Amino acid sequence: MLFYFTGTGNSLYIAKQIEEHPISIPQAIHRDSLSFTADQIGIVAPIYGHEAPPIVKEFIKKADFNTDYFYLILTYGNRHGGAAELAKRMCEDYGIKVNYINVIRMVDNWLPSFDMAEQTQLDKNVEGQLSSILADIKDRKQMISPVTEADRAAHREFLERKSRLPTDAWQHLLQIKENCTGCSICAKVCPSASIRLVNGKAAYFPGNCQTCLACVHACPHKAIGLTIPEKNPNARYRNAHISLREIIQANQQI
Repeated sequence: MLFYFTGTGNSLYIAKQIEEHPISIPQAIHRDSLSFTADQIGIVAPIYGHEAPPIVKEFIKKADFNTDYFYLILTYGNRHGGAAELAKRMCEDYGIKVNYINVIRMVDNWLPSFDMAEQTQLDKNVEGQLSSILADIKDRKQMISPVTEADRAAHREFLERKSRLPTDAWQHLLQIKENCTGCSICAKVCPSASIRLVNGKAAYFPGNCQTCLACVHACPHKAIGLTIPEKNPNARYRNAHISLREIIQANQQI
């Protein structure tokens, strides 16, 4: 049994290489029962600020995992900031014994810092990393990916910068432009129903935004942008192995 969260397809691609039919966290979290039993249970998710997205944390906290082997695979783009160690601590806080945590470096879709045209040209050896992870899971390896002091320092630096911002700063990251056609794709790919159509146009409702940027990357007219500068406003991204339809199926709430 494998659960995943995805904004632009990276984590879904990894999840599909592990199990043929992984389960979307934004869909599963609404089930009446969050008790799951399987021989092994895994979660694949990106890291935001070196940690699991809020909806993934909420799911892990609420769920009851009955398994002999629980694992997490965390996707990242530039630096992981000790994500495995932070995830282990999160699981311990929720009373979950985790057997294996690993990270996998892929395209970084964080538009304020990275140019998607450049990112897609980099060879990050995704398949090589994935091959090693698949072997580990098959062998039920017991491991938490190593974390260095430099990784921990990177996370401390991030937290220090974050502390200087308003607590809801990332809830005001999106802006919808005049060229919105009301196609509703943004609303369909949003995992938190933070974007809805109002009078035939997209409208943003902050408060529970996951900052996954799925809406920004998926808009066919680039009518959703950021309130802060982007590295390349003309470049957008979706994992080449994942269709828009799959992103919608994973995330649509309305």
